[in-house]
Amino acid sequence: MTEPRTYTNAAQSRGYEVLKALAGHEFMGMSPSEIAKAVGTSADNITRDLRVLQASGLAEPILETGRWRLGPKIVQIALAFMHHVERSQRQLDDINQRYTRQPA
Repeated sequence: MTEPRTYTNAAQSRGYEVLKALAGHEFMGMSPSEIAKAVGTSADNITRDLRVLQASGLAEPILETGRWRLGPKIVQIALAFMHHVERSQRQLDDINQRYTRQPA
């Protein structure tokens, strides 16, 4: 039996690690060298990764300090997920109420 093929891309994986490193630093941000240390790669790689993330709205520079933080797109994705869960919960509650209600 053959092993399932693993699809990985080093640059993409590093980008995800950058996002995780930035989490929790939304106000002060992180410098590229701090991110590089957290991720375990060079500051040059991180600078490229940050530019890619910036183009997607996933990271943004703090112009006054040169540091980086998560961009608004991350919060928008999280809010969309939360709203979907809330809508789904309301639908489940309605179904539960309909099926568990005692007949008059």
